[in-house]
Amino acid sequence: MKKKNLISLLLVGVLSIGLIGCSNSGQASTNDNKSKDLLAEIKDRGTLKIGTEGAYAPYTYHNDKNELVGYDVEIGQAIAKELGVKAEFVETPWDSCIAGLDSERYDVVMNQVGITDERKQKYDFSTPYTVTRAVLIVEKNNQDIKSFEDLKGKKTAQGLTSNFADMSKGYGAELVDTDGTFSKSIDLINNGRADATVNDDVTFYDYLKQKPDAPLKITDTLDKASENAVLMRKGNDSFVKAVNDALAKLNEDGTLQKISEKYFGTNVTK
Repeated sequence: MKKKNLISLLLVGVLSIGLIGCSNSGQASTNDNKSKDLLAEIKDRGTLKIGTEGAYAPYTYHNDKNELVGYDVEIGQAIAKELGVKAEFVETPWDSCIAGLDSERYDVVMNQVGITDERKQKYDFSTPYTVTRAVLIVEKNNQDIKSFEDLKGKKTAQGLTSNFADMSKGYGAELVDTDGTFSKSIDLINNGRADATVNDDVTFYDYLKQKPDAPLKITDTLDKASENAVLMRKGNDSFVKAVNDALAKLNEDGTLQKISEKYFGTNVTK
């Protein structure tokens, strides 16, 4: 009898351990599969973290007081306000800006990010808040480059990961790296290290507004408009909707147009 009782106790113990193990395994699986709600996380944190370059006037740059200002900066602040939080900007060179989003250093990138089919495969975009057209910029006396087709074999000053770099390569140009900084692109043209740069018309006209005597000109313009928007990681649908709702409200109440006219004198939001 004693031997049978001992065997029974051992079996009960083994079954109990197995049940506990199954219970713990199920708990771990539930925790592992629990997805983060980015919108709730942002609201709990109280800040919307925005990755931006900080050296791309008039979109994101430092004024005379070394304050981060610009068109994208003010729109980012307005979106954050609509979400009920504050905007927190994380300045990053353009060439590593998107990588910073991947590593979750910030929640979004706002740096005139162009909407492309390639990017849409990996990221989500908001509705566009800037509509521009690509232009070809050369030194004022340049007679060799009159159209985008003339870029073949020429050097263009571009940020290597920008959509303008892809466009330049498509026309057969050799890229000269600028870290995505427009002013550096112009410097490279002026000192003869680059023949041209491809950028958006709004940026160029703003540059001329600041430096009306700059020896530069536009020789060609693409008819197709480029749409730029807030870049976000995939898998955060409620957050994407909240950003789009914020942009819709800012468009309806005239805030987007007001910010646009402040920096460009015209409405570039549509």
